[in-house]
Amino acid sequence: MFKDKGKDHTKTVCLVTTGGTIASQMNASTGHVTAQLGASALHATLNSRLEGVNVVVDEFMTVGSFALSLEDAFTLAGVIRNHLANPKIDGVVVTHGTDTMEESAYMADLLIDSDKPVVFTGAQRAADEPGADGPRNISDAVRIAASSKARGLGVLLCFEQEFHAARDVTKSHTSRVDTFISAEHGKLGEVDGDTIIVHRRPLIRGTIPAGRVESDIEIVKLGMGSSERFMRFAASEGVKAVVIEGFGRGNAPPAVTAAAIDLVKGGIPVVMTSRCQRGRVKPIYGNGGGKTLAEGGVAFAGDLSSQKARVLLSVLLGAGLSDEDIRAEVERFGA
Repeated sequence: MFKDKGKDHTKTVCLVTTGGTIASQMNASTGHVTAQLGASALHATLNSRLEGVNVVVDEFMTVGSFALSLEDAFTLAGVIRNHLANPKIDGVVVTHGTDTMEESAYMADLLIDSDKPVVFTGAQRAADEPGADGPRNISDAVRIAASSKARGLGVLLCFEQEFHAARDVTKSHTSRVDTFISAEHGKLGEVDGDTIIVHRRPLIRGTIPAGRVESDIEIVKLGMGSSERFMRFAASEGVKAVVIEGFGRGNAPPAVTAAAIDLVKGGIPVVMTSRCQRGRVKPIYGNGGGKTLAEGGVAFAGDLSSQKARVLLSVLLGAGLSDEDIRAEVERFGA
């Protein structure tokens, strides 16, 4: 366990804002809660002294994260990378809506090759709600980004005094402030006042040099007796890849299995994940199950969620990898 109070010398952290609940307020005339606050306004909300840290701001956009695209996340990763390339910047904090924060954070983790800390954070309560959680989350994220102990951990997500690896973290509750968890692997550490405590370091990491991302990727979630029509329709519409959120260890109804194998034969990568919240997919069952899918060329994404597997696929396709290499990389990052 490592501790760091970050008092060795003054650090400079860049605060990049994108909108989300943390930047939202209610419109009295419409009753709508919308992202309104920019970077300077968010910085002004901090009610905690950040000794030894200088914060500079960059207002990237002001939208709800439900409206973001994979291309937006790719552009955001480029903005973060540019700030990290500045020798005067010691780390970056990104404020982001919670709906898709884990996807943007994972995208950045796959694209950014820097030891400097990058920390995503946000809020579950709007800026004008009683007990708004945004200001403390930002303060904690800035402390992490300024900490030498956070170097080399990859992109992090900080919420409710804990921080997690971008690969592992997921939003688990629609409204509670302790929504983000890494159920299978656990948090990386925590923030206790001005003390940063690191409990573990992630091992499953890597960066992919990609000049673009491919956004035309669909997720198909399975239920008992699901048909193959969505997959075959997606293929007929020119989809570039499909992620299946299947049963248990990575199984599907026979019709879906047949469609998945047909897509792979047609040059469309298919990746299997599980609808279970914990555990890994692994090709075990025959007669149309996971073993049949794997033998037909479907890639198995380990314990990656369907949304993380989609982000990974978008980067792999954007990097121009072959179908064989994509399958190998999916299995490597899902290990």
